[in-house]
Amino acid sequence: MDGGSSRKDALEIMLKDQNAQPCDLPLQYLREITNDFSSEQELGRGGFGVVYKGVLPNGEAVAVKTLVPMLQCQKKQFKFEVDNLMRVKHQNIVRFLGYCYETRYEYIEYNGRHVFAEKPKMLLCFEYMPNGSLDKYISEESQGLDWHKRYRIIKGICWGLYYLHNECQIKGSVVHLDLKPENILLDGNMVPKIADFGLAKLLDEKNTQTCATTLMISRGYMAPEYLFEGIISREADIYSLGVIIIQMITGHRVNPYDNVSLCQDFVEHVVKNWRNRMEGAPSEADCEHIKSFLEIGLRCIKINRKERPTIKEITEMLGRWENTYCREEEMPAANQSKRDLGADVSSLPIRSLDDELADDLELRKAAMPLDFEMWDVDEINTVSLWSY
Repeated sequence: MDGGSSRKDALEIMLKDQNAQPCDLPLQYLREITNDFSSEQELGRGGFGVVYKGVLPNGEAVAVKTLVPMLQCQKKQFKFEVDNLMRVKHQNIVRFLGYCYETRYEYIEYNGRHVFAEKPKMLLCFEYMPNGSLDKYISEESQGLDWHKRYRIIKGICWGLYYLHNECQIKGSVVHLDLKPENILLDGNMVPKIADFGLAKLLDEKNTQTCATTLMISRGYMAPEYLFEGIISREADIYSLGVIIIQMITGHRVNPYDNVSLCQDFVEHVVKNWRNRMEGAPSEADCEHIKSFLEIGLRCIKINRKERPTIKEITEMLGRWENTYCREEEMPAANQSKRDLGADVSSLPIRSLDDELADDLELRKAAMPLDFEMWDVDEINTVSLWSY
């Protein structure tokens, strides 16, 4: 078997072997499996490129992402992203299969004369996620996403973020910086996996924050300190996670500057809506669970980033709740009223929710830029949570 043929077979081998390492892939092969990057096989597109479905000779599918060539530091940026992807491996992170970086020289006209111009082609290959991105499933009208399914998705996102912040094979932490439903993909079993590390940054063990010179993120999920000051920290991902948690529970994206949507009886209002939506007699444990998660989401979007819980604290709360829930499922029905799952949330080093929200509304007013109302509404794309 020649070298070119073996590289073409690499994807089929990798999909069968979870321990196989990502590899270099020929551009021509990626053209073949995507039908020359046909629009009919396009899965999605964004500011950084287009994603296509690739079909292997054995019928299995992969996702091929073509990156838009950047004018500055394109080689450095591409290498940085590949470096990150080569080191991350977790059940809640989209699996990276391979890369392609080839340069062609095309004969073009430039300033009145013909020259050979470099045309770099940069592509990334990932496992195929048949259920697409999370944003298609979290509206109130979504079919089949009951609370338990939403909880499992939230839990998976939390564990993926915990891995990035604490356990990945990189010295320090990976801060994703673009955590949003569009970058959370779902496999055939609706297991969530974090994707798109094009904006990710590394924070070593000594540095807990840095600063960005250019902001490239979806504003609806961007932490205020990153938006207004360019501060990059783990807490920026926590803020984005909070917006996602609230969106998963309410069906709508939070507007952090909407004082009405974040008023103090908001939690009870949302829990009441869930009681009305649940079929039959709703489980009191489920209602307490929803309340606890909504409170965690609200604390994640605190204006003061130091007051947000860490992902470690959030995952510890998940473990405590599941242990409590599993034990109490075996209790007699007479003991059901004694459940107090909200205690898990209060164990975090933070004040009562009512006091926090009252103070935080004033901080939100102070943090709002004077020209906030001039921003394009479609770019912010938020709705009041009360419309749930």
